[in-house]
Amino acid sequence: MSDVAAARPPREKAFFGHPKGLQTLFFTEMWERFSYYGMRAFLTIYIATEVAKGGLGESPATAGIYYALYGSTIYLVSLPGGWIADRFIGQRMAVLIGGIIIMFGHITLALPTHDAFLPGLGLIVLGTGFLKPNVSTIVGQLYDKSDPRRDAGYTIYYMGINVGALVAPIACGFLAQSSTFRTFLANQGIDPNASWHFGFGAAAIGMALGVVQFVHGWKYLGDAGAKPAPRTGSASAPMPAAAWIIAAIGTALIVGASWWIFHDGGLNKGTIADAFGVGLAVLSVVVFIIMHQYVAIGDDERRRVRAMMVLFLGCLSFFGLFEQAGSTLSFFAEQRVHRTLVGIDFPSSYYQFINAAFVILLGPVFAALWIALQRKGKEPTPVTKFSVGMVLISLSFVVLLPALLGPIAAGHKTTGLWLFAVYFFATTGELCISPVGLSTMNKLAPERLAGFVMGIWFLATSVGYYLAGRAEEKLGKLADKLEIGPAITTVAADGTVSQHHFAGIFYLLIVFSLVVAAILYALAGPVKRMLAQGNLPVAKARK
Repeated sequence: MSDVAAARPPREKAFFGHPKGLQTLFFTEMWERFSYYGMRAFLTIYIATEVAKGGLGESPATAGIYYALYGSTIYLVSLPGGWIADRFIGQRMAVLIGGIIIMFGHITLALPTHDAFLPGLGLIVLGTGFLKPNVSTIVGQLYDKSDPRRDAGYTIYYMGINVGALVAPIACGFLAQSSTFRTFLANQGIDPNASWHFGFGAAAIGMALGVVQFVHGWKYLGDAGAKPAPRTGSASAPMPAAAWIIAAIGTALIVGASWWIFHDGGLNKGTIADAFGVGLAVLSVVVFIIMHQYVAIGDDERRRVRAMMVLFLGCLSFFGLFEQAGSTLSFFAEQRVHRTLVGIDFPSSYYQFINAAFVILLGPVFAALWIALQRKGKEPTPVTKFSVGMVLISLSFVVLLPALLGPIAAGHKTTGLWLFAVYFFATTGELCISPVGLSTMNKLAPERLAGFVMGIWFLATSVGYYLAGRAEEKLGKLADKLEIGPAITTVAADGTVSQHHFAGIFYLLIVFSLVVAAILYALAGPVKRMLAQGNLPVAKARK
């Protein structure tokens, strides 16, 4: 019996036909994502709101930089978090430690002082590095690698993420941005500008509930994630000191750049943010060189690493587009959409619940679809699913063009109903990529590197977040330079008149997504044939 099979807990079909432990992980991740998406829903708006209204008083471009560095760093630390769990403490203990640290991070953000902002973000980054890759890894350990329910299990788990993400923007956004709650605070003699910190406080409560739930459901996990991965008798070639030095320098540069940018180190913020992006790219290349040349044992594992490279490309490209929700689309909702929707006060943060609602509605449909196609022997390969997902995310921007070329081009605001269409197509793309990628990376990972390989997946997410945070500024400048789309005249507070080609940003996003979709589709066949050469579960499942 394999180690993974032995790790499976009893009561095999106790949660929608899946192991009972999936229930524990479902609700743990639900509350962790409640805390994360609740805060993300208003983060950039809080940063860009003037100090007189309780915000940090930064520009939208600077808010994008904060979002890029925070979002990318929060997933970047999944690499050491996964490695520590693999080698020393096990995935389960890493999840518990991470949840507690995240909780204290949100408590710190809830303190009514701007000085607590950076320490609070730092704690959330650290805690997420422990929790995120390892809770996803435990999901995979509930199944045999050849179990056809695995993709469906990850889809159900992914729905747990989105149950939290559904409620969070409304609950936390109401406290942070709602005029109703601000009025309530004023009536209680509390400064209404402190409403932002109540939103952060709600996120802290959510993470506390997640920690309690995880401890309560610990017994249902059996041996999954309980101990570090066993050391194998065979060993790969020793990693040269130069590789360790390069990895250490790359990490130090990224951490150093983050510190400097948050503390105004005398350098231009945009330049330092660009340097951070270069550091991310270098680190990604170094990680795969080390994995392929020094960590992988034999041709079989090297083929796995090469397959991971393709998934890595698809993941970072998709999330570079998808996470516009917290940057470009967040400012779009704040600045270019009417504040009311069907007569209801509807702050910009509320719109981010739409994606989660669609995941909950469509998640079971996609889970059933993959199982039905698998039974008929017609299930697409993971890379093909990625290609389809990129086409669908391109459609999410296409449907916004009538609003961009109509009322917005004329200088008016538009209805928020357009965002429902945007998030519908974005969600269908997400369901073709994110749960599928989590499942496939887990299947490709050698047992001794399960947490670290999941960290590689989140490294790709880290790069995607960085691209998302920088997209509006960079693509906006490119669209203005090339004069893509209609020009919109804006007047700044100081009377300065300027013209911007806002629709051009979305044209560029559409082109990028379709180009990546074509690349992934071309690579799907070669990757399938490459994996078929080895004794890989992912190849066997695609007969």
